[in-house]
Amino acid sequence: MLDVIILVLDSTLRLSTPLLFACLAGLFSERSGIVDIGLEGKMLGGAFAAGAVAYWTQDPWLGLLAAIFVSVLLALIHGFASITNRGNQVVAGVAINFLAAGLTVLLGQAWFAQGGRTPQLDMDWRFSPITLPFAESIQNVPFIGPIYADLLSGHNILVYAAFVAVPLTWWVVFRTRFGLRLRAVGESPQAVDTAGISVAWLRYRAVIICGALCGFAGAYLAIAQSAGFIKDMSAGKGFIALAALIFAKWKPVNAMFACLLFGFLDAVANLMQGQSIPGVGEVPVQFFQALPYILTVVLLAGFIGRAIPPKASGIPYVKERT
Repeated sequence: MLDVIILVLDSTLRLSTPLLFACLAGLFSERSGIVDIGLEGKMLGGAFAAGAVAYWTQDPWLGLLAAIFVSVLLALIHGFASITNRGNQVVAGVAINFLAAGLTVLLGQAWFAQGGRTPQLDMDWRFSPITLPFAESIQNVPFIGPIYADLLSGHNILVYAAFVAVPLTWWVVFRTRFGLRLRAVGESPQAVDTAGISVAWLRYRAVIICGALCGFAGAYLAIAQSAGFIKDMSAGKGFIALAALIFAKWKPVNAMFACLLFGFLDAVANLMQGQSIPGVGEVPVQFFQALPYILTVVLLAGFIGRAIPPKASGIPYVKERT
């Protein structure tokens, strides 16, 4: 039983990592007042860039940098449409999703001629698992050994980076001057502007951070969790991250637990494939895959408390003329 629990929790950590990166990315953007439906597209663009550059250079770190660059570029396009031109933020985000979905397949077919995917990456061209100190020596110790050696150890560096990003995000958002201004511009951009602070520049910095974190998520999908890019490999994770962000009420620590919950449901869905429950029979995998969205609907209906977004969320700011 302990082995099964550790297996499920280990899978939970791996599956929740891209969700956590994307969820924190959306937190920065939406705290500044910019609704970002384009998390999915940024992740997909970053994944393609990571897979292509890692294949060409045989270096996962350059693949990560390429993923961040492409994702930030898409974020700047979204920012230009939403902040500079005061366009509809939801429509701009949807456009980013369509752009990334089509362009990655087009470039993948043009460059590699493998149906829109990148070639298979060798283990040396990907982020490899890291064995923590003393993991092998205490592996046989009852209870503690399997938890440390099999659950906490053996993940790649991006998994650890995702969970380190949680307290870092909390500190930036709630304990720094930038975070104070970020939260203020999402609640009352007029007050921030009156204080002599540029609303546009603050929001641009937020979407740049959002793009960088989506780049980490995309790189994880292509060169850590998988061995290259495949068509539509984000598979709706950007939308699940948005659901987790709403479920977490735009708070970093809550976001981590929400992503772990959704990752756990995904891990259980994988475990239950083809399995039968006594007295129930075989439960469709789609039931577990639908649970995150069901939980989000329950939250939005007010059964688990109201999820109140920043007041200026989705509202373009127009500077008042005197």
